[in-house]
Amino acid sequence: MADDHYKIFSCKLIPNIPPEQILGVRLPDLRKFAQRIAGEDPESFFADAGDETFEEKMLQGMVICYLDGSFNEKLALVEKFIYKIDNWSVCDSFCAGLKLPLKYPGEMWDFITPYLKDQREYFIRFGSVMLLSYYVDESHLQPALSLLDQVRSRDYYARTGVAWAISEYFSHFPEETMRYLHESSLDDQTFNKVLQKIIESRFTDAKTREEIHALQR
Repeated sequence: MADDHYKIFSCKLIPNIPPEQILGVRLPDLRKFAQRIAGEDPESFFADAGDETFEEKMLQGMVICYLDGSFNEKLALVEKFIYKIDNWSVCDSFCAGLKLPLKYPGEMWDFITPYLKDQREYFIRFGSVMLLSYYVDESHLQPALSLLDQVRSRDYYARTGVAWAISEYFSHFPEETMRYLHESSLDDQTFNKVLQKIIESRFTDAKTREEIHALQR
């Protein structure tokens, strides 16, 4: 299933993963494979699955997302898998496929929020991307902004995850998020990354871009 040309492309997108750990398998092919595994013999797969390559980790996350089973069974697999995340691509793909918050919003909110209080780069990234994927709504707006505002990390993918999440809240709740930005206690680098993402959004009009640009630290 590996494609040498796609491997070159993937290596450029995920520079923190050594090239020898990327096979170059396209994500649609991995998804089809994951669906088959989830429907046939996921127990044997998880017993034998390795973590040597980017694709093996990606595949494990996809299988978890496709699995049937009880909430607690899936959550146990999710919790174990989060420790294996070591790049933005696996993290973001896993979050996009993990639909548990749609069925268990309260339980998953309680599960997700401690990761934003952790210091590990991809724990923070996981929490941030889960918020922007499933909790951009009025009832979670203020609690989410408060959680994101408390993140303190020097790690690039943690910071960009936080910035991406806040920019998503801005696109849906511009007035409320603008008030937050005027009072934000984010570090300067993360704060300016938030502004950059808002400015670059196709949903931001020229007047708002000027207002946002003026907030730069």
